[in-house]
Amino acid sequence: MCRSIKTLRRPEVEVTDEEIRAAALQFVRKVSGFREPSSRNAEAFQAAVGEIAESSRRLLEALPQARARSASTS
Repeated sequence: MCRSIKTLRRPEVEVTDEEIRAAALQFVRKVSGFREPSSRNAEAFQAAVGEIAESSRRLLEALPQARARSASTS
């Protein structure tokens, strides 16, 4: 759906709040169809970004750590 959203669950790399917020913003932009909402819609837009960012944080904390992929294929 949102190709510009990168995977945040990565091995040996701690996700930052900025990365989570950026992914949430991209998701809300895609769902709403707004790059920047009007002043009338800004509050709902920002609330959605905050809720999705918080949900994403909880999800990442609940999942086990991602494992690095092995370079060998045997």
